[in-house]
Amino acid sequence: MVLTAADGSIRHANLAFRALVDRTADELAGRPWHEPLDEDDDRAAGFHRGAMERGQAPDDRPRRLRIAVTAKASRLAEAEVRPVDGDTAVVLVHVLSTEEADLRVIGELRTDNSDAVLWSLDLGSGRLRELFGPTPLGSLLAGEDRELDRILERVHPDDIARVRDAMSASFAGRDYEQRFRVFDRLGDERSLHVRARFVPGEPDRLIGIIDDVTEHVQLVRRLADRRRTEAEHGRLVTELSAKLVSATTVDKVMDLLSEEFLPIFGGYTAGALYVEDGVLRTSPGARGRGNTGLIDGRRADDTDFPMGAVIQDRQPRFFESRAEVVSRFPAAVDLMRNKDSKSQAWATVPIFGDSKVALGVWQMVWDRPHHASRDERALMLTFAGLAGQALQRIKAQQAELELADAVQRRMLPRQVASFPDLDIATKYLPSRADWRICGDFYDVVELPGGRVGLLVGDVQGHGVEAAAAMGQIRAAFRAYASNQSHPGVVLGETNRLLTDTGEIVFATCGYLVLERSTGDMQAAWAGQPPVVLAGPGGFEVWEPETGPPLGVLPDTVYPVTTRVLDPGTTLLLCSDGLVESTDVLMEDGLDKVGAALAEHCEDPEGAAHVLAEMAPAGRGDDIALLIARMRRPAA
Repeated sequence: MVLTAADGSIRHANLAFRALVDRTADELAGRPWHEPLDEDDDRAAGFHRGAMERGQAPDDRPRRLRIAVTAKASRLAEAEVRPVDGDTAVVLVHVLSTEEADLRVIGELRTDNSDAVLWSLDLGSGRLRELFGPTPLGSLLAGEDRELDRILERVHPDDIARVRDAMSASFAGRDYEQRFRVFDRLGDERSLHVRARFVPGEPDRLIGIIDDVTEHVQLVRRLADRRRTEAEHGRLVTELSAKLVSATTVDKVMDLLSEEFLPIFGGYTAGALYVEDGVLRTSPGARGRGNTGLIDGRRADDTDFPMGAVIQDRQPRFFESRAEVVSRFPAAVDLMRNKDSKSQAWATVPIFGDSKVALGVWQMVWDRPHHASRDERALMLTFAGLAGQALQRIKAQQAELELADAVQRRMLPRQVASFPDLDIATKYLPSRADWRICGDFYDVVELPGGRVGLLVGDVQGHGVEAAAAMGQIRAAFRAYASNQSHPGVVLGETNRLLTDTGEIVFATCGYLVLERSTGDMQAAWAGQPPVVLAGPGGFEVWEPETGPPLGVLPDTVYPVTTRVLDPGTTLLLCSDGLVESTDVLMEDGLDKVGAALAEHCEDPEGAAHVLAEMAPAGRGDDIALLIARMRRPAA
């Protein structure tokens, strides 16, 4: 201990100080107390002057000084200046043991230039202080605050209850460890990991470490977000792949590539074009996006543009900047002059299936320079391959549908008979769910005596056999109807023909004979949906007595049900594909059809068109319908 004047000159040094610096009292008298110590004179003098001016040490920790003991070694000490009055001060020098010095060094290394604080909490007073003095993190978190309650005010509201519960347990003598969020003095949110040991004594204390784990938490969140993004991308890839596989039109494939794949690649816009008669075409919905509309209609062999070059050599091209595109395709600068174009990077890949001929091209566009990674390139080529397979399948299905429709219509009457007092409309719709030939049919037969036969039937099954059976039934039916006036006998004879052939062919059928002069109707039914009768006032469902389908029992007698068709009333005969499916009950389908027929009952052609557009049961089966209306007699 040293008693000094206001300027730091020694007035008296005790024996311990004189032994420490190995000087006599006379040698120390009048000299600055820090001169015999191994400390920078200017720094020590500034420290002493500041302590005298403020009346206390300028910081919360004593000054640490290196004190030379011998020429080859030094010991670590701490100096503290305590002003007595304006002219006198006491300087205390604490020499640390070797173990204490080691701990001090370790503590300094732990806190210097790191996001950590070594802290101590007085459980009696609730005051918090930093061991080894203030650190950057401590200043950022607490500043000059030392009261525990003031510091807890910065804890995140969602975490404060948990922090207070753990702190209460520590006051009861338990160790402390918590992760929680706080707001620093700048208002930024930080994540802390706080650990402490309970140290009993007078007073009890918590001594511990605060680590700033904000970067670690943010990294964990970024990794979690990345995993969620990858999982979402995986889900999108699976979902969009399924959509490509199940697409039923070329436009649908083009729209999928142009719209729904953007989130996976982070693109600004995208465009897809297919080759048709040597010309690039896109879907109607994609013409207003990006520069696709400017490419639509160009020849597919025009290699002055990236899309044409990709189609010709079937090699993908990836451009990271505008300059890269222009250097390879100077003509493309015209496309980039579009005032709405923000394009900065492009990825263009061919669309092809099993053959070596490109069916189209797909282009992803970014509004910033972008390097397509290896994974992105592989994924784009995979999607383009799926799109090519879908296009091949769709074209094959369209060709098959056109063939099936042509064969079906060839077997149906090209033009039904017409009558001056009877309006008749017919409609046939092939199935959209099954691209094969079907067996639904209709016919109108002119009979002797001013009568007309109306027929609608449905052969079980699909394919060429069903169509052949349909043609056979219609021809036999027409032959029997021409020679037999009783509709039940006509059905019976046709049924016997089917059973005698030995082929397993079944058909539902509804045959109605109408007396044009009186409106009398005779109906023979073989499992066909009932008749719908409609007028301006509403509709009703007429269910003739029915027998089994044709081809089931050889000697079936089909009953005949009679009724009168009033002038101005419209009737509908249809196959079950119009009113019944796995999702629609026949009763519900008949109600929807009846309401539409009543609304358009005075226009059979218009009613047929409306019902075809409605298709209440969907288009999972083919549909045949026949509408007839008795005209009102002239006044």
